[in-house]
Amino acid sequence: MFLKKVGPYQFFVLLIFLITYLLNQLDRYMLPITVKPMAQELHFGDKGCMIMTNYTESDLGKVKCDALQQEKCESTTVGNGTMAHAVCKWDYNGQGFAYQIVAGPVFVVVYTFAGIFISFAADKYNRKVLSWLEAGCTPFVASMLTDIYPSELRGTALGIYNWGIYLGYSMSYALGNLITAANINGQGWRWSFFISGIPGIVIGILIMIVVKEPERKSASKEAQEADVKGNEPLTQNDTFCTKLGRILKPFMAPSLILAILAGSVRNAAGYVFAYNTQPYFTSIGESKEDIAKYMGWIPIVGGTLSVAVGGFISDWVVKGRGIYARVAVIIASLILAAPFAAGTLFFSPPWAYICQIPTYLFGEMWIGITLAIVVELMPSSVRTSAVAVYLFIISNIGGNMPLLVPPIQDGFENDGLTKSQSLRGALYILYPGLYVLGAVLFIPAMFLLKRDQERARQLEYLNMQEPSK
Repeated sequence: MFLKKVGPYQFFVLLIFLITYLLNQLDRYMLPITVKPMAQELHFGDKGCMIMTNYTESDLGKVKCDALQQEKCESTTVGNGTMAHAVCKWDYNGQGFAYQIVAGPVFVVVYTFAGIFISFAADKYNRKVLSWLEAGCTPFVASMLTDIYPSELRGTALGIYNWGIYLGYSMSYALGNLITAANINGQGWRWSFFISGIPGIVIGILIMIVVKEPERKSASKEAQEADVKGNEPLTQNDTFCTKLGRILKPFMAPSLILAILAGSVRNAAGYVFAYNTQPYFTSIGESKEDIAKYMGWIPIVGGTLSVAVGGFISDWVVKGRGIYARVAVIIASLILAAPFAAGTLFFSPPWAYICQIPTYLFGEMWIGITLAIVVELMPSSVRTSAVAVYLFIISNIGGNMPLLVPPIQDGFENDGLTKSQSLRGALYILYPGLYVLGAVLFIPAMFLLKRDQERARQLEYLNMQEPSK
């Protein structure tokens, strides 16, 4: 139905933006995939006990490389008497506070701040010229797709665009693990970043040549009213404070505040697991090849189906009900996803991997839906910057949440658990736990959006009853 309603150019632009977002996510998640060999070469982060590279788990039998002290780790052997040989080493494991700092604040703060300032320019100037800048990718694209697609197709279009998250995320496992193992030119993990970055130059040039700057339109009746009530387009004479005030004004609605807070909590769960997936599966004895084999396709299948189906469902339920109905879809999807997220941590592979399929299928619907809610409530004159502010909020709250992993993990270790068990405990709290908390926070947001919508309808009715002057 979606393909029947869109033209060739609309579909082509969506495809180009999808590839752009794929590359955006591909290089973003190269860090957690390659962090262990990177840490061992550059010497940063925590150290831990791990199996030597020339052995496999089957060589160890019942012996485990999970000692908490270096001396005990290095004295772990397999075999008896003169046949005994060491199988464990004490080395940098790519985990700890230093890693979480690099993966969280160092990246997220720079990325999101850059996105806001670039987006200020995009609300006045040509968006396609600026859209090749990676830091501003989603704000530009969300604004442009809102102007290119009609309201009944926006949720689906934004959902398809967000396939880029899962395509790029899955490809990062395949490229990051397999290319690092290939050790091209003796440079190991470095080629993972080279290969993920070069195609972005080509796509940027293609956008400049073939994508047209669309006419700016209001996304919804609420946004149209906001445009009429004094929200004239930003001008070069506006001060920074004026621009910021115009952008932040729509965010003052309690319903939107709660929706963004709930989205931030759910986003935090995604960041926590995304940046600790490889360390977790490595800690329970999975090889790079096994991780790449499963995580190289599961996020693609589960995630792409989720955002597409979620966008379609939200577009369908919103008809005759209003924008608040989109939130009901998010609540239901997060509640359904939480048990499967817990199953990923509870079961051993391959069932741990298999649990990721329904986790993605249900748990990722929120992305395109929440973005659709934000753009539909924003005046067209500030939409790109407003989306950048929205991403700034959810990314900084969510992106900094992994900093809680090390202290929680340390607390479990102090109680006598191994590093692997401690990491699993921290992820239980910050992965399925945040799914549930996010769903709880979306409930009052839904009712407040419904209230705001009813008030707007009553005001519209009263204005219609007033005699014309």
